Amino acid sequence: MNQALQEKYNQSPHRPGVYLMKDAKKNIIYVGKAKDLKKRLSSYFISKQLPNTKTAVLIEMIKDFDLVITASDHEAFILESNFIKEYTPKYNVLLKDGKNYPLLRIDMNESYPAIQRVRKIKNDHALYFGPYSSSLSVNRTLKQIQKIFKLRKCQNTQFKNRSRPCLNYQIKACLGLCCNAVSESVYKKQVQDAILFLKGKSGQVVKRLKDEMKAHAGAQEFEKAAQARDAVFAIENIMEKQVVVCPDMQDRDVMGLAWDKGKAVVTVMLVRSGLLIDTAHYPLDLGFKESDEVLSAFVDQYYEKTRFLPAGVLVSQAIENREAIEDRLTQSLGKRVKVHCPERGEKKRLVQMAVVNASRELEKILLKEEEEQASLVLLKTLMGLKHLPLRIECFDNSNISGQDPVSSMVVFTNGRPDTGAYRKFIIRGMEVQDDYAYMYQVLERRFSKTQDEMVWPDLLVVDGGKGQLGMALAVLKDLGIEKSFALAGLAKRDKAKGELADKIYVPGRLNPLVIGQAQKGLYLLQRVRDEAHRFAITFQRKRREKRGSRSILDDISGLGPKKKKMLLTRFKGIENMKKASLEALSSLPGITRELATTLLAKLNAG
Repeated sequence: MNQALQEKYNQSPHRPGVYLMKDAKKNIIYVGKAKDLKKRLSSYFISKQLPNTKTAVLIEMIKDFDLVITASDHEAFILESNFIKEYTPKYNVLLKDGKNYPLLRIDMNESYPAIQRVRKIKNDHALYFGPYSSSLSVNRTLKQIQKIFKLRKCQNTQFKNRSRPCLNYQIKACLGLCCNAVSESVYKKQVQDAILFLKGKSGQVVKRLKDEMKAHAGAQEFEKAAQARDAVFAIENIMEKQVVVCPDMQDRDVMGLAWDKGKAVVTVMLVRSGLLIDTAHYPLDLGFKESDEVLSAFVDQYYEKTRFLPAGVLVSQAIENREAIEDRLTQSLGKRVKVHCPERGEKKRLVQMAVVNASRELEKILLKEEEEQASLVLLKTLMGLKHLPLRIECFDNSNISGQDPVSSMVVFTNGRPDTGAYRKFIIRGMEVQDDYAYMYQVLERRFSKTQDEMVWPDLLVVDGGKGQLGMALAVLKDLGIEKSFALAGLAKRDKAKGELADKIYVPGRLNPLVIGQAQKGLYLLQRVRDEAHRFAITFQRKRREKRGSRSILDDISGLGPKKKKMLLTRFKGIENMKKASLEALSSLPGITRELATTLLAKLNAG
């Protein structure tokens, strides 16, 4: 421990609070809380016991820390939670953004709400349901709702501008709002039933529909009675397929934790009105926490990402700061929320079921990681590398006959795609198609950045044979970094020559490497290459589509998107705009006489 840290530690108090660990760049890498700050800090800086590997890594990176003293351990827990959400420290337990878990959204502030699939909760006072375990799960639920309640499927822009009924209305799959076939109050009643259905309260909907069916039949409105009957049959059919797991028919979230080898999975089973409606798995890194702290951190963060909060949360083990979490959830729901670790009975059986599912999911994750690690080891051996290629970068070019040339950079970290590190490059100043020149430009731009600005790879891969490899090596030599990391070129097999596998070329060797038993190492490079190819083609296609969708109006200064839309709506196209008078153009809001003159000149010149 350096002198500055020693001095800070000596001055730290024996009081509750939060500590924020910082690295050499002053980034907050870990946030923790303690009843006694000095005692907790001593475990990092003074303890004579040898730390475990992960703690040793953290201690090595700590170059500074800050303390925030609180009045109680309860306040320290709340402050720690807020700091973790604000700074997302690298070594804390962090629940990934719910973007991978779809939700359903209903905005009841609209006159005719639609149910939308979304990936993120916004603070917009709309109702959110989920998260669901997969797109398949949310799509199935949405299809059921639309079939039973016949809510509108069109987007808001389509709905507002529609002048005649759509096909869904004609096949009786929609109530027909766009042709005023249903009143706002009747439609809102259907939406309320859909909300009850999403909350798992299908029994209430069935009861109301049966009463409605009898009333319509008594009034001899047999078509409406038949519609209510069909809805009842559909809901009851769905209810038959759902599993009753809570005889008391209450709403609960059941959470089970499994952990091993520094990884953890929390499985959340959504129980609504006693029915198990969905199960989702959340992988976590244990960080430097114990299992009860991990589950506590998960519960606290999970309910930031979902708006539906049941009155009961069952957990597989007792968690720290349970009272503080209960108080926060109670405040959010507006009524008492209980977080409970059951020890017997049906509730114990439920959490055990969640733990079993979490364990199975964790086994899959660890097995996949082992396979990825084995691929890295084989690749290291195959290429004779000194270290495992933990970060692999691959570049690929894409163009069509020299038009819109682009290049992609994809990154694999620990054998898996690291999409946050991907980069796109637009090739500049190239009038003719030249893949070698494209590669030279892109690599020069990429590696002009220092290691402090952008982490360098352990292995650089270029898509192509000896030619592209030679070009990449020339760039690295020009920049004076040819020995900073390993380099390889991956070329496709030549079927005409009877080649059975792709070829790996490395500098200083005429022939490709002999793959032998290291097939998994080759497969990893193929995955990296194919991902770079996909990413480059996708980017190039978007560039091409953007260029194809441009019009002459895009080149006129002072004509923004709103004005362009207004002009096209008013004149129904470019040809009518050309024929318009100066007075007609300048009479429109925001179109000055000077802009109108420029517009006409450009249109008629084109």
